[in-house]
Amino acid sequence: MNVKKGLDHLRKVDKKMVRVIDEFEAPVFTKEKNYFEALVRAIVYQQLSGKAASTIYGRFKDIYRGNAFPSPKMVLETNHITLRSVGLSNQKSSYIHNIAEAFEHNRIPEDLDASPDEEVMKMLTQIKGVGPWTAEMFLMFTLNRPDVFPATDLGVQKGFQIFHDLDDLPEPSFMIKKAKIWKPYRTLAAHYMWRLVEGPFEW
Repeated sequence: MNVKKGLDHLRKVDKKMVRVIDEFEAPVFTKEKNYFEALVRAIVYQQLSGKAASTIYGRFKDIYRGNAFPSPKMVLETNHITLRSVGLSNQKSSYIHNIAEAFEHNRIPEDLDASPDEEVMKMLTQIKGVGPWTAEMFLMFTLNRPDVFPATDLGVQKGFQIFHDLDDLPEPSFMIKKAKIWKPYRTLAAHYMWRLVEGPFEW
């Protein structure tokens, strides 16, 4: 993703975005190569605070006592009781096994980055436990796709509410319509919606 080009575009098409971009540091996106690790981490972090998720994720990796992330085969050979022992819920343990099975049986191609966003979403959400939000986070932060807008994400919704000075949280359909102005760099716009929530910032 060309962040500078994207920020220049957002400044040009939306004058209100200029002040937000100037207020916060430019984001840095780094592509990840280990798709399996990225998806497992996303499952662990779902619906948890950063500190709690980080602790559980560290315990999960400690199961395998190595510096490298475990292979799908190693995870499949780890029973639910062991996964539950590090703080994972039964549901998350099942989801992680589902992801491992998909990678072990080559249902997720190694050249996933060659596929368009829609195909990546379709492939990932066929794995039970990987919903649209997880797939969107994967597109944004693992593949660094420039035009992803997670309208169902609560943080993005709150930032959008602040940005547009709305009384209530916006509906995703309304957000998607309004966000068209930011295409094809909605990933960057979403980043700034999150930053608005983190603050401090006043119009």
